[in-house]
Amino acid sequence: MFHRNTALRLTVPTAVLALALTACGGGDSKSDSSSEGKPKDDAAASQPKEEKLAAGASTTGKVDEDGTAITYDVAAQKVDLGTEADAKKLVQDPEDAKGLVPAVAHLKFTHKGGAALTASPDVADTTEIWADGTRGGLLIGAAEDAPGCEDPLDLEGWKKGESHVLCETYLVPQAAKDLEVHWAEKEDGKPAIWSLPAK
Repeated sequence: MFHRNTALRLTVPTAVLALALTACGGGDSKSDSSSEGKPKDDAAASQPKEEKLAAGASTTGKVDEDGTAITYDVAAQKVDLGTEADAKKLVQDPEDAKGLVPAVAHLKFTHKGGAALTASPDVADTTEIWADGTRGGLLIGAAEDAPGCEDPLDLEGWKKGESHVLCETYLVPQAAKDLEVHWAEKEDGKPAIWSLPAK
């Protein structure tokens, strides 16, 4: 997925840190200056708007799971913040985590329509954590070990009516004041956005 293919990855025993392109001006901030002053064309005007939600509120979306459209209810429940010391344990070079803390987004996904899954789900792959308007750095593989999070590899055969909590872990600035969880049906789709207090 697009947020997993960032410019630099640091391989570590338990997780991989994908540094956000925003640090290099990669265009992932909420305001992209390249479009300032330009008139919006019809295609841009017809694109879906971001959906703003409160903590625990749900949205519905269809996700392509191994060639089959599955309808899910999705609700971001909370973001758990760790410490800078925790962050330093998750990366190969502790200097890379200076001033950063791990943030774990917990999302509850309920299978509402479609066939049972025949492989591990992709529904959580578009989950992102933003801090003060900038996307954090993804820690691949860390969420499966976080308390209260389920491993997607264990969910083959997920059926209609079943709910599971899937998580994503990002590194965000320790001093961040505004945390958001973003989720979209597909990588280039407009996201649902939850503003969540850190716990």
